Amino acid sequence: MRGLRLNPEQRDAVEHGEGPLLVLAGAGSGKTRVLTARAARLIEEGLEPTRLLAVTFTNKAAGEMRERIEGLIGRSTRGLWIGTFHSVAARILRIEAPHTSRTRAFTIYDEDDSTRTLKDVMESVGYDPRRWAPRALRGRISSAKNALMGPAEYESEAFDLLSEVVTKVYPAYQRELARRNAYDFDDLLFETVRLLETVDSVRDRYAARFAYVLVDEYQDTNHAQYRMVKALASKHGNLCVVGDDDQAVYGWRGADIRNILDFEADFHGAHVVRLERNYRSTASILEVANSVISRNLARKPKRLHTEREAGDPIEVVRCDDERAEAAWVSSQIEAGRGNRGLNEFAVLYRTNAQSRAFEEAFRRSGIPYRIVGGVPFYERREVKDVIAYLRLLVNPADDVAFLRAVGWPRRGVGAKSLERLEDLARGGGDADETVEPLALVAARARHEDGIPKMAARGLRRFSDGLADVRASLPACGAREALEACVATFGLATALAEEEDGADRLENVSELFAAAEAFERDDVEDPDDEATDLELFLQSVSLRSDLDEADFDGEAVTMITLHNAKGLEFPVVFLGGLEEGLFPLSRAMEAPGGLEEERRLFYVGVTRAMDRLSLTYADHRWRAGMASRSAPSSFIDELPEEHVLPRLAAPHWRRRHTRRAGAVEPDRTFAWQRRVERGSGRVGGPGSRAGGGRSAPPGELEYDYDDSQVPLALTPGVRVIHPRFGAGEVLQVYGFGREAKADIAFEEVGRKKVVVAYAGLRPA
Repeated sequence: MRGLRLNPEQRDAVEHGEGPLLVLAGAGSGKTRVLTARAARLIEEGLEPTRLLAVTFTNKAAGEMRERIEGLIGRSTRGLWIGTFHSVAARILRIEAPHTSRTRAFTIYDEDDSTRTLKDVMESVGYDPRRWAPRALRGRISSAKNALMGPAEYESEAFDLLSEVVTKVYPAYQRELARRNAYDFDDLLFETVRLLETVDSVRDRYAARFAYVLVDEYQDTNHAQYRMVKALASKHGNLCVVGDDDQAVYGWRGADIRNILDFEADFHGAHVVRLERNYRSTASILEVANSVISRNLARKPKRLHTEREAGDPIEVVRCDDERAEAAWVSSQIEAGRGNRGLNEFAVLYRTNAQSRAFEEAFRRSGIPYRIVGGVPFYERREVKDVIAYLRLLVNPADDVAFLRAVGWPRRGVGAKSLERLEDLARGGGDADETVEPLALVAARARHEDGIPKMAARGLRRFSDGLADVRASLPACGAREALEACVATFGLATALAEEEDGADRLENVSELFAAAEAFERDDVEDPDDEATDLELFLQSVSLRSDLDEADFDGEAVTMITLHNAKGLEFPVVFLGGLEEGLFPLSRAMEAPGGLEEERRLFYVGVTRAMDRLSLTYADHRWRAGMASRSAPSSFIDELPEEHVLPRLAAPHWRRRHTRRAGAVEPDRTFAWQRRVERGSGRVGGPGSRAGGGRSAPPGELEYDYDDSQVPLALTPGVRVIHPRFGAGEVLQVYGFGREAKADIAFEEVGRKKVVVAYAGLRPA
């Protein structure tokens, strides 16, 4: 560890000896350095890597941590267990398969697989998926598993009609997963905790094996993860957790902030280290972050500070609508790209839908951009289709993979043939559960069983192909198995014949590259007999969006606030600071929801290194209609001395005015009005900063080409059309760009016009 520089607080955490340790690591305070340095110190002082467990929240972070540790100690960390909670759990379940209801070659179902299975189960127990949404039931079951509630425990707490349905479906769903030799994503933690807490020999073996346990992002752990960590650290109590309660933003998916807030009560004698020195942001950015987050009650006191200068004040920019907001951001990037690379700019937003306006603005300006959190690579249709073949090779009981693989490419096996196959799997009776896996039934399908001749031939060829490839698996790596499937079943030819076949073939080529690059984890464990293909499929199943995010190449990053956690950018634009959008209305309905939204705002602010701009719009398209917006309450929590309010220049191709029947309400804040009066930097409502023309007193400016169409037409208003002349509005209906007006023109009579394109102006 020679040459590693640590500040006093970091060194305290790294050099802590025995017993529980809580590291409260503020944003940008070097928590990754502390985690890797602590692991490296333990190994350098004689701890075998096999006796150390490090848990992170993404596979990418796990890989980077391993590389850093090896860089510090100058040798391999062979034998070190390091990975996400789910990957560690999957490894334990694989090794301990004899203690479970699955074999070592189990499949991990993603959300779509789980939902499809749940739909089948609902039908088998008499519930119509068209009346009861499978995804809603899946959400209830997922929450139950994260709270470690099995079917029996859930039934005792059923409280409404939906939960009554869940009590009937949940146990049948679990039986069907077991029959298919599959776990869903939540099962990995649920079953691992059950194993550790009910099988003493398993718990004692792992508790003895891991002399030290390190956990990253502890504030985002749920109840199951808490219990898993507690069991693994039960023998020595050498548990080090690193996290920041001010960045706990996953309560909506089961994370429990109490895990970090109550750490000292749960692990008596815990040593607490606070990392408050920020190495990322300017002093102004940190003052804004500190000011806002200090209003939360559920937190441990801490205050970020830095040795950097104050830097530029934070801009709070008022825009007319989302297109003006996006245009202003685009103009700022255009102005700054001469001094900065595009990789240094990021646009953050609360919801994915907000990306549309920014995409359009960047396309118009020719600014390259990347969206993090789009359709993940492994969720693309052709990739999932090919992987289904691999899954079926490893786990013949995987009915979801069978149905996906047998249906593509087409081989004459239609819906009715599959229905008959399922009937045969049930023994031809009316049993609630299928008895045999569909792949095994397909292998002996005959026309005499009631299956059409073409379908029977197709099923036999499919089964024979699987048998041939499966026979070669012992000598195959992941790539070789993939090559065998593509060649045996003509998958590349089938893709090439599709309309967008070239793009889909490119994705399959990328899958080959992933299989080629895959290296099995170098954990030395004689009980872990998994093949390369099994481990490759597990790694595919447990990848997250951020594992696939590619930040190479010159492009502006567009990303949601949740996905941005852990990242940093020199210049950050945080858009949509409006009530109901950020903070999000539905989020505030939950207990503690406003505090979690404030923590999410804090995350966004602390992603910025040098410059931060917050934008909000007076009008925004939401739920298919244009609506007026109120600025976010978070804006009123900003420290006045570190904020520069601005008004974006209007993004209007053509401006018109109308006499205002009433004064537009003043939508500025108290601190903003003081700045406006004192400095003259920003005009009042109706002014147009940044070079725009101001409307005369009593008039409002409008852009009839813009997406919001803010013209307040009402029956009786007189207007002038550039072609039809003067007329009177009779009726107005519709919203936004779809708004239409029925107008009686003096010269051409009555006509209907689309307001957005009509070019109307007041008479």
